[in-house]
Amino acid sequence: MSNILVLGGTTEASALVATLAPLLAERGDVAVLSYAGRVATPKAQPIPVRVGGFGGVDGLVEYLGAHNVTHLVDATHPFAARMSANAVVAAERAGVAHIALTRPAWVPIAGDRWTHVADIDGAVAALAGPPRRVMLALGRMHVDAFAVQPQHDYLLRFVDVPDRPPALPHHHLVVDRGPFDVQGDRRLMEAHAIEIVVCKNAGGTGASAKLDAARALGLPVIMIDRPALPARREVHAVADVLRWHDHRADRGV
Repeated sequence: MSNILVLGGTTEASALVATLAPLLAERGDVAVLSYAGRVATPKAQPIPVRVGGFGGVDGLVEYLGAHNVTHLVDATHPFAARMSANAVVAAERAGVAHIALTRPAWVPIAGDRWTHVADIDGAVAALAGPPRRVMLALGRMHVDAFAVQPQHDYLLRFVDVPDRPPALPHHHLVVDRGPFDVQGDRRLMEAHAIEIVVCKNAGGTGASAKLDAARALGLPVIMIDRPALPARREVHAVADVLRWHDHRADRGV
């Protein structure tokens, strides 16, 4: 019997567990989806869910052993670097099969006006200069870092209403949950007279509407590149995870 732990919080994780759920009973397998707990109202899931961190590598190793986990699937956000790095080390220490289900990174195409930066600090520095209307397409975690560039008017889009107002003197907050489409994002940018977009290279198709809208409007984009991660096995499709799992299970590992 397989015991699968899915590290989630993405649309890919939801798609994976939706596919896994009807297969578990017929195969005699079990699975749990783990969230970091940053979203107040996470989407309902068809398998058991745990919420919260593990306490670093040691905590994750302990969890894997205590719950007899046989397969670890990292389907976290491409920028959840610490969790993903911990998963690589913990799986090796615990002797658990490990794979990452992740989105292909975005690459610029004709018409894109991207400036690449390495991290949030680089994005903040890139906004030095006269006031502009900036769409921060970053969620809520890193918004306060931009308070050192208070001259701009910021457009923010969060999944949930924040517990406290963002530390930006000039901002407009939209509370909405994706997926978003190009027409809607273009209307949003036009309505707020956006002049530049800041985003992470999350990849995939679910969050790419803002890039298509920025391209159509001729807007520059400050693109935060993905963090470096330890070497690991990566796939981009749910079917690839299932094939990997079945292959490992057939071998008894």
